[in-house]
Amino acid sequence: MSGSLLDAGAVIGCPHGGRAAPATTPSGGARIADAAVATAAHAYVVTGCPHMPDGVPSPCVSVRWTADTSGVTVDGAPVLLDTSAAQCFSAALVPQGPPVVQAAQRKVTVR
Repeated sequence: MSGSLLDAGAVIGCPHGGRAAPATTPSGGARIADAAVATAAHAYVVTGCPHMPDGVPSPCVSVRWTADTSGVTVDGAPVLLDTSAAQCFSAALVPQGPPVVQAAQRKVTVR
């Protein structure tokens, strides 16, 4: 497992320019720069996606992560890395491409 840990403040977007963020604020004992470490248990929603194939609005609305289940966990769920497999989906659950991770943290503190 290699990559940088994602936290609740990581800058993540859909491939069309929308912004992805946790649906609820992740909490837990492991924190990065005072933000909770993101895990596969957290749902992500996308806002502001302008995707319009053939002039029909089909914005990304969610991100589904496939985290490595053999590595590090927080509260029993695998942590998310900037290299974790993921897919953005429309409201009709049509795959629309992988999310773009623009910023991830490296320093980890455990409380």
